[in-house]
Amino acid sequence: MILPNHAPSRQPLPDQPLPAGIGPGLARARAHELCGPSRVALALLLAARTEGPVIWILPSWLPERPHACGLAGYLHPGRLIFAQTRRPEDLQWAAEEALRAGAAPVVLVEMPRPPGLTAVRRMHLAAQAGAEAAHHAGLGPAPLALILCPGDGGAQGVESRWHIRPSPTPSSLTDEAGPAWRLERRRDRRAPVAAWSLTRSPTGRVTANPA
Repeated sequence: MILPNHAPSRQPLPDQPLPAGIGPGLARARAHELCGPSRVALALLLAARTEGPVIWILPSWLPERPHACGLAGYLHPGRLIFAQTRRPEDLQWAAEEALRAGAAPVVLVEMPRPPGLTAVRRMHLAAQAGAEAAHHAGLGPAPLALILCPGDGGAQGVESRWHIRPSPTPSSLTDEAGPAWRLERRRDRRAPVAAWSLTRSPTGRVTANPA
């Protein structure tokens, strides 16, 4: 008797946890948008909850540059791999290649303007291909694509959109006060719109309260 050849079923990809246990997490092998003036801080808070290299793709023509001393409070700078591009179209290409390789659990790409629907769909597909590559090679979790956009963002077709901005710290009279932000979930395929007040202690502990 010949038994049917069934391929082994793949387990659902685990979500990437959000700071302070905000749920649901971010779906892996998908592209998410981070916008607002504190988008880099949110990206670092997310990357700090992972292990392995973090690929950070950024335009070479912008004056802002990440500084190791400023990043060290969030994650070890040795985890970061920077890739600078000379042309706007190369940002998309570099992001797709990094995601497709599946070697890094997080790929950050700074966009000077929100990408269109086709570009985001290509990132989704590249992240899904990277998930397969990571699974077969035993490299680690499926890649997470984080698109950093200025202002209120507006990338089309993203899995979720998060806006974050600084807010007054609970107290400025003691050394115990750390940075504080207002985080808004403005779009998510699996969850409603919501907002939280985030605070981060000097020891790195992040707490969240509904805003």
